[in-house]
Amino acid sequence: MNKSKRPFTKSKRSFRRRLPPIQSGDRIDYRNMSLISRFISEQGKILSRRLNRVTLKQQRLITIAIKQARILSLLPFLNNQKQFER
Repeated sequence: MNKSKRPFTKSKRSFRRRLPPIQSGDRIDYRNMSLISRFISEQGKILSRRLNRVTLKQQRLITIAIKQARILSLLPFLNNQKQFER
């Protein structure tokens, strides 16, 4: 019996690495509305780290910036358009 050394080898699939949503030059700040609005769902909820594809440190800074923007009424707490359509 001729046994190969590696019977279960992973297939070498090439995948395109996604670009990070936050570049090194971008400042995560409550005033940077174009950046912050990318991390909020249509309902006004903060998206999870897995969906955002950001690091833990970046997610914390994003969350703080969104909350500050909400308090200063730059962002709505809720975005319920369906309620007003009735």
